[in-house]
Amino acid sequence: MRKHTRVTDLFNYERSGWIADGRSCRIFQLVAVVVAIAWALSSVPILYAQRSNPTEYEVKAAYLYKLGKFVEWPDKVTPGAEDSFAICVLGKDPFGTTFDTTIAGESINGKKVVIKRLVKPHDAVSCRILFISSSEESRRKEILTDLSKTSVLTVSDMPQFTRRGGMVQFVVDSNRVRFEVNLTSADRAGLTLSSQLLKVAIRVERNYQPGG
Repeated sequence: MRKHTRVTDLFNYERSGWIADGRSCRIFQLVAVVVAIAWALSSVPILYAQRSNPTEYEVKAAYLYKLGKFVEWPDKVTPGAEDSFAICVLGKDPFGTTFDTTIAGESINGKKVVIKRLVKPHDAVSCRILFISSSEESRRKEILTDLSKTSVLTVSDMPQFTRRGGMVQFVVDSNRVRFEVNLTSADRAGLTLSSQLLKVAIRVERNYQPGG
């Protein structure tokens, strides 16, 4: 099992650098200072008033990227998922070009990050992280059931997501992006979530409801 870097270190701009391979990432420059402090407080401020500040979904995109550094996947992964680290979006994409201009081309655990936009749930089997758009709320149960035998980390910001079997749910509280975790769902998928990550979650759900 690999040794995890401390969460507060990973989100410290000067020490870990939101820069990979000598290349500056726009979103990481935008949120680096606030995230370094706010992640330790289990939240990231969203300052909507000024256009120069990160938007809600820029912050969520940064979270999705960093989540990949605090989750361990089983050694045996779905064919097609070995050589890259796929972060996928199912349904209407709320991120726009954020992924393409900031995260695409980065790497996690030595694997190049690729961004995929999906229409069908079964196309997500080769994804490491799947963000399920709120546009898919009416199909939530079907989607989680389809993915129940995979090792895909499911993430969404739709209400009650972790209480209905999803693994990570973004919530906005007092103008800050925070997150909840359904640890049992993650365990059943063979995923290991870092204790450092769980410490900053605002809620850890341990009652598994498979797509209920």
